[in-house]
Amino acid sequence: MINRHSRSGGIAAGDAIARLSAAGFQLEVFSPECPTEVSPWIEAHADGAAAVVIAGGDGSLNAAAPALARTGLALGILPTGTANDLARTLGLPPTIEAAADVIAAGHRRQIDLGDVNGHLFFNVASLGLSAELARQLSRETKRRFGRLGYLLTAIRILSSSRPFRAIIVSSEEAVRVRTLQIAVGNGRYYGGGMAVEHSAEIDDSHLDLYSLELSGVWKLIAMAKDFRLGRHGAWREVRAARGASFEVRTRRPRPVNTDGELVTFTPARFTVRPKAVTVIVPSPSGPPPPEISETPA
Repeated sequence: MINRHSRSGGIAAGDAIARLSAAGFQLEVFSPECPTEVSPWIEAHADGAAAVVIAGGDGSLNAAAPALARTGLALGILPTGTANDLARTLGLPPTIEAAADVIAAGHRRQIDLGDVNGHLFFNVASLGLSAELARQLSRETKRRFGRLGYLLTAIRILSSSRPFRAIIVSSEEAVRVRTLQIAVGNGRYYGGGMAVEHSAEIDDSHLDLYSLELSGVWKLIAMAKDFRLGRHGAWREVRAARGASFEVRTRRPRPVNTDGELVTFTPARFTVRPKAVTVIVPSPSGPPPPEISETPA
């Protein structure tokens, strides 16, 4: 499946198709016009298929999650999006050629899926700042500026952001918070390379939550490095928790973002589905891939 709307999907897909065909795979190629076409197409072609290969970003992968969970087909990833956070979490190489070679080698790993109100996600589900970012970040901005587009849009949002009140419910307690953002991570990376929690793994059968309880957004500048490293939980202004489920309630419904798409509203129930999807990843015996620092050419 090729997302020709992703930042370099249309350009790079031809090389990957040629490489996989040369490796002996018979390919059925599909380019959806909208995300709602993805899962039905996968399910319609599941019989006899060995795997689903997606050339796209995190939004494309999210659109395929329901079908992958239902069919059990393995997922191969060609990272042609803007952020490519799932590819980064899985340690995939940044170039399309190398990613195609990983798929051809076929080493597999079972990973978890997150679930919020019945909507599946690989990386993170959140409300507050990141939901507003998902609402305002246009496709054109992502295509033109890449990950810099996230930063430019985030700066604009931060200048007018105000905290909101919420109740966070876990298996241990229910706490009232005044927060700028609540994020619940299934994988390690989100938002173009920030880490939800430095020790998070996408197959550890739990979720990592943080709540950003700042009096002013200026403090984020001081926290920037720790957010990249996933160590922001050490700051007293950041509430961090780990568990198999959480619930977030707000007085008024607030939109919830999953892997860059607004899909539901609060009250939001977050759960984990352990070992729900099989992905094709580099062999653990091979050399570590270079970091995915930008969209592949």
